Amino acid sequence: MSNSDSGSVEFKLRRFTIDDYDGLIKLWQAADLPFKPSGRDGKENLCRELERGNGIFLIADSNGEIIGSAFGTHDGRKGWINRVAVEPRFQRQGIATRLVRELEEHFEGMGIGIIACLIETWNEESMIFFEKNGYKRHDDIAYFTKRRHSEI
Repeated sequence: MSNSDSGSVEFKLRRFTIDDYDGLIKLWQAADLPFKPSGRDGKENLCRELERGNGIFLIADSNGEIIGSAFGTHDGRKGWINRVAVEPRFQRQGIATRLVRELEEHFEGMGIGIIACLIETWNEESMIFFEKNGYKRHDDIAYFTKRRHSEI
């Protein structure tokens, strides 16, 4: 994938591999991204997710350090963007935008014309980011889940 130097840091985007797991968790912790290592974000679950084939998990790599991540999945008609995170010392340098653009291009190349994300209402920074990148907020939608347990 393309190299980028949108800000002052140089990075390349590449696909996540399970060998990147420890670096990914370190990134999520640094970025204060909530994660559930005993459940949905555990190493085994991420392996299964990668094997399903309906997703693309990207990382931004700067000299071997994982400084950004974004995970995209689709159901054949709608693409979903999840887990966008950037290491705090590299934020506001175009990394998240480049990750999201790459996912958008991937989905558009598949003929998927709707791309969405779910953002918890406390996460104002993410809402501002997605609005600035052309996403429309829908306050008329209620989100429901049913979970087998709290770690999913």
